[in-house]
Amino acid sequence: MLTVGVLTTAEAVEIDVRPARLGSRAIALMFDILMQAIVFGFLTAVYLIGLDLLPASYSDLIRPDTAYLIGIALVAVGYPTTIETLTNGRSVGKRIMGLRVIREDGGPVRARHAFTRALIGLAVEWPGLLLPLITWAGSLATMIASERGRRLGDLAAGTLVVHERRPVPWNLVPGMPAGLAPWAADADLSAVDDDLAEAIRQFTARSFNFAEPYRSVLGQNLHAEVKAKVTPPPPPGTPPWLFLVAVLAERRRRSAAQLAATRAVTQRVLPGFGQLPAGTRQ
Repeated sequence: MLTVGVLTTAEAVEIDVRPARLGSRAIALMFDILMQAIVFGFLTAVYLIGLDLLPASYSDLIRPDTAYLIGIALVAVGYPTTIETLTNGRSVGKRIMGLRVIREDGGPVRARHAFTRALIGLAVEWPGLLLPLITWAGSLATMIASERGRRLGDLAAGTLVVHERRPVPWNLVPGMPAGLAPWAADADLSAVDDDLAEAIRQFTARSFNFAEPYRSVLGQNLHAEVKAKVTPPPPPGTPPWLFLVAVLAERRRRSAAQLAATRAVTQRVLPGFGQLPAGTRQ
């Protein structure tokens, strides 16, 4: 079952997917067309060399127009079918663009899926032997109208193209909230270990990406765990989220101060330690 952004497998497992749209698929198609042109040139060279090696009596065994049609079939249907079957839906262009063809149930494509996609492409999409201009327009309209950017070949084969690479958002960890610095400087944070600090960092950086009520429940549980390990408690009325941010910021400040102090002691004991020789570049 397909819904926008979510794919439900036959085992009723929901998978978050990112469908590939017209732009990325068009760029991938250009790379695939380049590879098909290379394959067609190779087949043409093999055909011409074969004609030279055959006796003159066999020179008309395969006519040029027949060889041309066979080459088109091998390049437009045989090549994409073979590549997508062997690579689990990753043609050269799709691999470059980080795309992949999958089935509607989330599984890898088989030969029949790849063959159907390639055959529909040859007939009505690319190169489109049946009324090219009309079928091209219809194919583009189908992709644009589809919620998942599926072309006619995808609809016929029961497949879709998704992004394998997920964009990684840059999450900013907030600094010390105003008014909590004096309390944090005197607070005992020794019971807040590295694992708990990492949990705070993950929550404060990504909390706005969580949906309710999970965000509130996670925040309350984390607030209760951290508050039990910090003395004295924060000023009355401090919001839980600001309390977590203040603990993380103060812990980071103390770690930076400790590192600076360690470097200063090292420089006094071992002058020049860690410094590059004069005249060298870092």
